[in-house]
Amino acid sequence: MLVVQRVRVRWGAHARGATHAVRRRSVAEAYEIPPLPAGEMLVVHDVLADEADGYRPASSVGSGVQAVRAVGLQVDLTADGVVIKRLPARAAYPAWRTSYRMFMLRPGQYGRYRANFQFTGYACSARWYYEAWTVHVASASPRPDLFLGAVADRDVDRRVHLYGGPARRTARQRPA
Repeated sequence: MLVVQRVRVRWGAHARGATHAVRRRSVAEAYEIPPLPAGEMLVVHDVLADEADGYRPASSVGSGVQAVRAVGLQVDLTADGVVIKRLPARAAYPAWRTSYRMFMLRPGQYGRYRANFQFTGYACSARWYYEAWTVHVASASPRPDLFLGAVADRDVDRRVHLYGGPARRTARQRPA
């Protein structure tokens, strides 16, 4: 069985300051898995914490290939395990036009993917907003605490600086 949990934090351009950043960082990166549909081999728990709702998490549960595609992933079964691919993003930045392989999981393994994006609405209603994603994928039987405190066997971090300038360096990163 493959269990996917996508946690998204969404905010608008007006919420880019330090006060909102502190609130965004308080949103959990993993949640308890709710009861899932019985007999399904691919299940998805999608969580959204939107700034417009005070960053209160709202979740939904889906199953099957379409539910996995809806969270931006593709799953390929191989003789060795499950290959997890990231589908092309419709984000304004960073824009990925092709899918790419993130990792392969063997039975009992867990992988984590982190990314952030800048999105825009349609031309007639251009509204910029941002999302930070943490996607957990486990080739395991579901249990409520599956991703809580777990250490990922595979970890992909594709986060970028979203606000148009170079990332700030910390004191430890400055050249000597």
